[in-house]
Amino acid sequence: MDSIEERNRLVVENQGLVGQVIKDCVHAIDGIGLYSYDDLFQTGCIGLIKAAQSYTVGKVKFSTYAYHCIRNEIYHALEYARLRRDRESVTDPISINPDISYSPSRFPELCAVLERAKASMTKSAAKGVDALMLRAKGYSSKEIGEIYHAPANHVTAWISKARRELRHNPELADFI
Repeated sequence: MDSIEERNRLVVENQGLVGQVIKDCVHAIDGIGLYSYDDLFQTGCIGLIKAAQSYTVGKVKFSTYAYHCIRNEIYHALEYARLRRDRESVTDPISINPDISYSPSRFPELCAVLERAKASMTKSAAKGVDALMLRAKGYSSKEIGEIYHAPANHVTAWISKARRELRHNPELADFI
């Protein structure tokens, strides 16, 4: 594109394409979870702006080019949402294996096993065990992060490392 004014004109004139792409290409918006219609519309507008910036006059009609750019931007966001949903792990042990009966009376015994396991773990995995114990008491990752002066995503990383190392601990077989 030659000028900023021309790009802005293309974006304004073709904003309706964003709604059309969402209507044509996105089904069951309510079932997506991570994104609302407005979020997808904003994502589509980003695709429209990118189309206006990279459009070469004469190769293809702008609306056709923009439609594909908008669709790709929205699909990329939806793919990210799906990956993020799939990566999240279930933290409720009963939902992992409903056949297990948990007894609150065994909680002190479990704490003792976890304390022994921490001795052979890396520093971050050991923090993850502590974070797991705090999660069992009802703390959120954000609250645990405030205790350790760390962001919540560090807490979830510590927990993930702890879980990886705890899976191979034979003492925990009685609790699983």
